[in-house]
Amino acid sequence: MISKLIAADIPLSPNEGFKGFGRLGLEQSNPETAPTIFNSFISGVIGVLTIVAGLWFIFVFVSGAIAMISSGGDKGALESARKRIFNALIGLVVVVASIFLIELVGKILGISLILNPAQFVENIWK
Repeated sequence: MISKLIAADIPLSPNEGFKGFGRLGLEQSNPETAPTIFNSFISGVIGVLTIVAGLWFIFVFVSGAIAMISSGGDKGALESARKRIFNALIGLVVVVASIFLIELVGKILGISLILNPAQFVENIWK
């Protein structure tokens, strides 16, 4: 009886195995469409992060402008507000320029498809 308990099968996964969720799971899908789905996922993430960066810039810019208006002649508060606006502007420039910087790095390294991960992955698998 003790030997049966030690050697008993313990199910660790469902009978059909683990599956992904949503479109990333590729249920009943052609596996060759995986790079395209990966590409749309990466593009969506980059788009969302760019929108978040733009909204953050607007928030910081407006809060810096309000701080500048309400500084009341205090040179320290005015300088702090200027720095806040300047840093927000630098951040927005970095976000926008990052796409061009990635493309430049890809050209320097000889990876012309660095911004198209689907085509890049397909070329690796061939």
